[in-house]
Amino acid sequence: MAKFKDKRREKTSVATEIDRLEERRARCQNNLERAEFRSRKEELSDKQRQELEDELAIINERVQKLDKELETLRGENRKNMLLSVALLVIICLVYFLFYNEEDS
Repeated sequence: MAKFKDKRREKTSVATEIDRLEERRARCQNNLERAEFRSRKEELSDKQRQELEDELAIINERVQKLDKELETLRGENRKNMLLSVALLVIICLVYFLFYNEEDS
C-alpha cells in the first residue's frame, strides 16, 4: 500500500502536492480551532481536559509537520520555476542567434 502511494505521488506535480498539503493543513487548522474553542467554552472534567490537550498537541505536531513539508515543496517549486525560466532564456537566445544569422 505504501509503495502504491509513493508511486502515485511521484506522478503528481509539485504544485498539486502543495495544494493537497495546504488542504490537509487547513483541515488540521480547523480542527485545532474547534478543539481550542471547545476547551474555552465547555466545562470539562480533568480527564476530558487532558484528552483535549493531548489532541491539541497531536494536531499542533501535524500542522508543524505539514508546514515543514510545504516549505520543502515550495523550495522545490522555486527551483523548478528557475530552471524553466533558464531554459526559456537559453531557447530564446539560440533562436535569436540562428534567426539573426539567417537574415544576414
